[in-house]
Amino acid sequence: MKSIKLLCLAGVSLLAAQTAQAGDAAELNVLGFGADGKTFAFEEFGVQDGSGFPYANRFYIDTTTDEFLPDTPIRVMLEDEGKSAQAARDEARLRGEKIARDADLAASRGHLAGFNAVTENSADPHKMVVNPRPVFPPIDPQLEFNLEEIDLGEIERCPGIGPVKGFRLTRTVDGKSEVLQEDKDVPQSRACPTGYRIGGVQTFFAPDGKMSYAVLVTVIRHGFEGPDHRWIAVTGRS
Repeated sequence: MKSIKLLCLAGVSLLAAQTAQAGDAAELNVLGFGADGKTFAFEEFGVQDGSGFPYANRFYIDTTTDEFLPDTPIRVMLEDEGKSAQAARDEARLRGEKIARDADLAASRGHLAGFNAVTENSADPHKMVVNPRPVFPPIDPQLEFNLEEIDLGEIERCPGIGPVKGFRLTRTVDGKSEVLQEDKDVPQSRACPTGYRIGGVQTFFAPDGKMSYAVLVTVIRHGFEGPDHRWIAVTGRS
């Protein structure tokens, strides 16, 4: 009986150790689009592995140029393990209201046309094909997005990690493909990325009839205790 108890305790200890060594996966929340479809915004939030500090980041993107709006992204990290991720989100939201009101973005949230959670193992992580809006039978051409990882070699800021990765993202409509993004290097904001996956597609049809879209990409990067998952978006308007 004593040996069985020791084995059980060892198992619990091993499970706790495995859990403690897990990287963190940021939660994603789509805030929405501007009423004219020319702005897309989303937030990510969580608790940083290693430090235990809560964080919240907000991204506001011009869909006509795929560039961040001035004074964004908004990044908040509360260097206090006693604080919650919600506290970080609240601070980021207050700052974000100066860029675009949450209520206005929510009124033009659009459609989550496709989504693969970071825990999804059965879907293709590098390809997503969607109907842009929930109209059946479809009245729009389907959207196809393909992501290809690019080996960019070892870089100075990521010693011992091995080759870091960039990506190429293409969009195909009616058999015609265009490259939306092709990395030549890795931005500092991505830290030390080792992989990517297409996490979701958000669409919005503006009053002028044009469609705006955001391809939500999961960045898998080297973390303190394991692989971390963060979010970026590639946007467009057509």
